[in-house]
Amino acid sequence: MAFGWCSTHITWIAFAFAFIQCTSAQLSPTFYQSTCPNVTNIVGQVIQQALQNDSRIAASLLRLHFHDCFVNGCDGSVLLDDTANFTGEKTAGPNNNSLRGFDVVDNIKAALESACNATVSCADILAIAAEQSVVLSGGPSWSIQLGRRDSTTANATLPNTAIPAPTDNLSVIITKFQNVGLSLTDVVALSGAHTIGRARCTVFINRLYNFSGTGNPGSTLNSSYLSTLQSTCPQNGNGNTITALDPTTQDTFDNNYYINLQNEMGLLQSDQELLNTTGASTISIVNDYTGSQADFFSNFSNSMINMGNISPLTGTSGEIRLNCTKINSGATESLSQTVSNLLNIIKQYQSVSQ
Repeated sequence: MAFGWCSTHITWIAFAFAFIQCTSAQLSPTFYQSTCPNVTNIVGQVIQQALQNDSRIAASLLRLHFHDCFVNGCDGSVLLDDTANFTGEKTAGPNNNSLRGFDVVDNIKAALESACNATVSCADILAIAAEQSVVLSGGPSWSIQLGRRDSTTANATLPNTAIPAPTDNLSVIITKFQNVGLSLTDVVALSGAHTIGRARCTVFINRLYNFSGTGNPGSTLNSSYLSTLQSTCPQNGNGNTITALDPTTQDTFDNNYYINLQNEMGLLQSDQELLNTTGASTISIVNDYTGSQADFFSNFSNSMINMGNISPLTGTSGEIRLNCTKINSGATESLSQTVSNLLNIIKQYQSVSQ
């Protein structure tokens, strides 16, 4: 009797793997239609709750998705904690003492595990959280492509070279975007994410006092804005003091970021480079977004989809982490659990093809 049960279920396993191999492993907005239909609402509700106590959280979650995708693709690797035998990406230069919102991601994961266990990946949580954060801040919505799976590893050093830095010149920024398959329009549109959020003094203080070793402030800073920033970030002051990336509407997702650039009020050098680099092709795009929030919203939505498509793990690659901070246990599942998981994957791909 037991052998018959095993034979039947092994046949099902073979069928499941065959089905997955023959099925397109593309991302789709309907990926969780049958397995976790309320996923977007659940994510949004957790973020809405978090926003009541932390107005910065929307920008923080958006930034997590960005930093995840630029390092080996959108695979949730940025969420992995260090262990005795493993160094993740959280302590890399661009992330250490900078990225935040991990606790909210954990809360989202807990809510989703309660609603639809072992179904929604942490990589997809970051993609959905980014979109919901923008919407809740007054920005556009877009059709979120889903079906990513989670990495079982991370790259501790790649963030140091792959993620655009606030001191990078425009040529370097463009190259880093091109390295992950993104265009010039993506550079300008995604930079507009700095319409919300904060930055620490240590990130931009060189522009205020000793730009490029000149002993003087940067020449592309509005003088009144410079005085305000020097008051907030005095020399030898607390480098962890924060100030808004957009001083006009700091928690509202709008096109004021580009208006600020026109007034030489881009907080980061990498921001102002978009407009003040002589002869740059980015200038006309900045001018367009300055005059048309609709154009910015449309291109930003498309660019977020483009970024979310960077090297995702799909099909049977990676895993669906049960805890976003660590890879799943190596303990062997029972045969019935394995069958259940594989059939769940089949249902997900069937919903994509409908």
